[in-house]
Amino acid sequence: MTLDYLAHLREDSARFAAVLRDAPADGAVPTCPDWQADDLLWHLGEVQWFWGTIVRDAVTDPQSLEHPERPADREGLLAFFEAATKELQTALADTDPAEHRWTWSREQTAGFIRRRQAHEALVHRVDAELTADVQRAPMDPELASDGIDEALRIMYGGCPPWGRIDPEPGLTLRIRTSDTGRSWHVTLGTFSGTDPEGRTYNGEADIVVADEDPGDDVAATVEGAAADLDCWLWGRPTIGALHRTGEELVHERFQEILSQGVD
Repeated sequence: MTLDYLAHLREDSARFAAVLRDAPADGAVPTCPDWQADDLLWHLGEVQWFWGTIVRDAVTDPQSLEHPERPADREGLLAFFEAATKELQTALADTDPAEHRWTWSREQTAGFIRRRQAHEALVHRVDAELTADVQRAPMDPELASDGIDEALRIMYGGCPPWGRIDPEPGLTLRIRTSDTGRSWHVTLGTFSGTDPEGRTYNGEADIVVADEDPGDDVAATVEGAAADLDCWLWGRPTIGALHRTGEELVHERFQEILSQGVD
């Protein structure tokens, strides 16, 4: 199934702005304890401005960008967000997904940015709903399934060219959606390497995700609706329960990785 990332980006960005429009500016963001509602609004606006500029101008050196100043009030923040999201959506719609664009990933394409920004908007839409204490709009199950895949393979399981992940045989976990029929075979491991800035990593907890789930026996499983699994991987509260079976050590080790979050 081919997902319409642009449609999801448009819908979740609109919902994000609509929910925050009437939320108190200083309302706490439960999922980002250091933020208030206006910080969340500024964050997603700046993120979408950044990637819209990258795509529109084919920027090769993101350090060269001069970032805008944060507006001083709610109306200014909303206006900035509306302009930024419109520009991002237009730039992505006008650019072939296969076209080269700078990203922080090994995948240097506009298509990578399409996918990443659709999920960025989805997760922060949930943040906005929690902040405003309103009922959450349904999450599209197929988009959520894709979000699980992105979170596991790229956000948590990606390995830079200067590092290596050493899997620990036997410490395996299957994550399975109960509504879309997808599953991922995850092996716990450790990451080591020295990054280009000279920082050294030695035995950091990490994961390896199989290209396809081979269906082999695993030490532990987690199953739930795609939306709930996606929220869980991103540290957002679920609506339905997740069902866990198998070795508690594997669950604890994997949860420790999730609790570290992603950059």
